[in-house]
Amino acid sequence: MNRQLKLWDAIMIVMGSMIGSGIFIVSSDMMRQLGSGWWVIIVWIITAIMTVSAAICYGELSALFPKAGGQYTYLTEVFGKMTGFLYGWSLFTVIQTGTIAAVAVAFGKFTAYLIPELNNAPPLYENGSFKITWIQVLAMFIILVLTFINTKGVRSGKMIQSFFTSSKIIALILLIIGGIFMIKENHFSENLSYGLSSYQNLKGLGWTDISGGILLGGIAAAMVGSVFSSVAWENVTFIAGEIENPKRNVVRAMVIGTSLVMVLYLLCNYVYLAALSRDEIAFAVNDRVAVATAHKILGETGTIIMAILVMISTFGCVNGIVLSGARVFQRMAKDGLFLKQAIPNNKYEVPERSLWLQGIWASLLCLSGQYGDLLDMISFVIVLFYMITVFAVIWLRFKAPTLDRPYKTAGYPIVPVIYLVIGATFCILLILYKPQYTWPGFILIILGLPVYWLINKKKASPIE
Repeated sequence: MNRQLKLWDAIMIVMGSMIGSGIFIVSSDMMRQLGSGWWVIIVWIITAIMTVSAAICYGELSALFPKAGGQYTYLTEVFGKMTGFLYGWSLFTVIQTGTIAAVAVAFGKFTAYLIPELNNAPPLYENGSFKITWIQVLAMFIILVLTFINTKGVRSGKMIQSFFTSSKIIALILLIIGGIFMIKENHFSENLSYGLSSYQNLKGLGWTDISGGILLGGIAAAMVGSVFSSVAWENVTFIAGEIENPKRNVVRAMVIGTSLVMVLYLLCNYVYLAALSRDEIAFAVNDRVAVATAHKILGETGTIIMAILVMISTFGCVNGIVLSGARVFQRMAKDGLFLKQAIPNNKYEVPERSLWLQGIWASLLCLSGQYGDLLDMISFVIVLFYMITVFAVIWLRFKAPTLDRPYKTAGYPIVPVIYLVIGATFCILLILYKPQYTWPGFILIILGLPVYWLINKKKASPIE
């Protein structure tokens, strides 16, 4: 592959893939789950520590295996083909494609905020609970357009990524600055006055004190939102084969990009806590806490600006995920674990067929009506694979201590242990207190086992 992406491009992919719709929405549910500004901040700080720690650990693996496929390649090289396949299977069936679908629909919903006719139009098709709306059609259109653009070469995709990522970062900074200097009534102290006492109000029926298992479950549920908002940074590892000096630039992009995004996230939450009361955060219309904040600062003009900001953010996010994900499926095909049609590059040196397979499946997920629920539930799966990958750093230190490591994990072994402890605690809490977030993930992984068995049984090169 041609190495056409520089460090700046790689950082834009990290930040653009991370910043989607989550930061504009999930703080509402976090407040409903825990009822205190302190807890909202603590959950975001824990998530920031997790995210940057994982990025630091991935750097060692990216330097050891600086080729396309990223996390799939690391897991395959360290733990074998089955582990790599189960990750790639989960990635294709719902993690990558489901994220593309969900963020594209978020684009459609905020477009409908500006063009109410999209919301008010009757469904194109309806049968019971299943329906096809114009918002879903718009989401599919966005996915297919961005897939088409990315088939025309890395240069086309990276130009869109750089422009839209730069735009939404600037817009977020302006929101933060406006929030800091233009808030008329500051609620920050009021939201922190609840201290570490915790409350829950999931249905708007009043706040109740919580402790013990309910509190732990609330923390886990709140982290589902913050974790989902902070994933996809590893997408840059999928295209390591197209990045200049990947042994150096991939790790730098991950650490710089994740650190900057998490700082922006924390500052955004400061603005939410300053602009809105506890109830206004918890019960913002459709959880659009960022829109409610913008309305407080600038009135109706602010809501329009925020809707445009989210459209920019989600458009850039979809592009970043489309750009990078197809490289994993191409790598899997070369290993005989995916359709062989995904292998060849087109004349622009990009895996066009892999891009279209990804784009078509993501578009179909837009019609399923279930992808949003699935995404809420696969935070468990995402963190589980993050943990396995971070553990691979420790495992390789014991298994192959003499390997030439161009980059070594800073703070080893403390940094990987920090991630593993936080990640394991998160997963255990979900298993114990929020099983609805975990069983779908387990089932998803298990479904990949018979598929792997059938592929492996053929003992052939790529699948016909």
